[in-house]
Amino acid sequence: MSRRRLNPWGEPRRARVGLLGGSFNPAHEGHRHIALLALRLLQLDEVWLLVSPQNPLKPVDGMAPLPERLASARAMTGGHPALRASTIETEWGTRYTADTLAVLSRRFPRIRFVWLMGADNLAGFHRWLRWESIFRSVPVAILARGPYSARTLGSRAAHRFAASRLPSSRARFLWQGPAPAWVFLHTRRHAASSTAIRNRRDP
Repeated sequence: MSRRRLNPWGEPRRARVGLLGGSFNPAHEGHRHIALLALRLLQLDEVWLLVSPQNPLKPVDGMAPLPERLASARAMTGGHPALRASTIETEWGTRYTADTLAVLSRRFPRIRFVWLMGADNLAGFHRWLRWESIFRSVPVAILARGPYSARTLGSRAAHRFAASRLPSSRARFLWQGPAPAWVFLHTRRHAASSTAIRNRRDP
């Protein structure tokens, strides 16, 4: 299933799906760690790795070609049947998460989506285009990552939607409720980093 291409026109089936977006430059075991934790803790059926054509908040310099990043994401899944890597955003021409979520909701109307993020992304989430609409579109799960975890709970986004935060003990019910709803999961951290991997490759 991890090799099966997502149908850009949608699917009629029902499922609970976590969405893990990113540059995956390259994908690494930390991404797999987050995806597998999300599957288990949120009781999802699948996690889709949405390989971004180009993150508007990241520089173009140093960004590997899209086919290379997709290949690394597929390799990282290790053939796991519930992990699927896709460049569906490139096929749709969506550059921003808010736009991608709007298309997903139209073309996969029977799938319950949960947006997945590492804690580092929550700290700067207010810089994302239409970030408040993202929180109002789908439930969001934040997974602890490295030294970012503690300070992100004081971020602008965390304060704005403080009333919508669920206790971690209810994480498995997150997909069921209406947005806005989010949970912060204090999980075991993984040391892998795309930046560190790229630095090791440089001469």
